[in-house]
Amino acid sequence: MNIQIFGRKKSSATKKAERYFSERRIKFHSVDLDDKQMSRGELESILSGLDDKEELIDKESKLYKSKFAYLKFDLFTELLANQELIKLPVVRNGKKSAAGDRPEIWSKWIDEDK
Repeated sequence: MNIQIFGRKKSSATKKAERYFSERRIKFHSVDLDDKQMSRGELESILSGLDDKEELIDKESKLYKSKFAYLKFDLFTELLANQELIKLPVVRNGKKSAAGDRPEIWSKWIDEDK
């Protein structure tokens, strides 16, 4: 397994994902989006690993509700420019990705890796 967690240090959802993998003794690499934003290539890779691209948008965020909720927009361009729209945490396992608190997907990855 090659787990990478994109999140924010102060995010409880990010801490929950890190705790999930730590408790199962699975090594992971954390990326704090406050320190280092996702690159174009990372965002492309994450989007290609999702079943539904829309799942990467945090529709509960203030920015989404104030600016994007009623507009049509290019998902990739806006997520790259406004990374506060990304639902946290984003967990990547190789070419697979999951956005938000998704322990059911993470456990599936662990089962597949056994």
